[in-house]
Amino acid sequence: MIENIEQLIGDKLRERGWRLAVAESCTGGLIGHRITNNSGSSTYYLGSVTAYAYRAKVRLLGVSWDTLEDHGAVSEEAVEEMALGVRHALAADIGLSVSGIAGPTGGTPEKPVGYTWIGLSTPSGIWTLQHNAGGDRIENKQEVAQTALEFLYKFLTNDEKN
Repeated sequence: MIENIEQLIGDKLRERGWRLAVAESCTGGLIGHRITNNSGSSTYYLGSVTAYAYRAKVRLLGVSWDTLEDHGAVSEEAVEEMALGVRHALAADIGLSVSGIAGPTGGTPEKPVGYTWIGLSTPSGIWTLQHNAGGDRIENKQEVAQTALEFLYKFLTNDEKN
């Protein structure tokens, strides 16, 4: 686990002059909460959309009904559209998205509790990460938020991608 990751992300975003927007589902706003715990985060953090229901994903983030019906909200396709949608909605340089099954209910054999997708969108492309969290509901939300922040930080420190 990378300590003080929110500050490290803020430093990298400031260095690049980039602004971040976040689309959250299973984490329920936890990523935005963690980012805004840092003083000065308004210089790089534009805001977030907590889109839990299908309708919110469609209306606020531009996720297509076909994507949700064909693949479900917890899918690579959905987080790609969520990350792109929040980036465009808030005119950000980078969009981060998460969608998963926090539990304790809602899991299936194909998508068990803890199954999560994370998406990242920039003008140069879209990247995704599948993650399986392994705790109770609160632990899963915390683990997914941390994993998403680490995914973002690793992206920001990998000059080959941007």
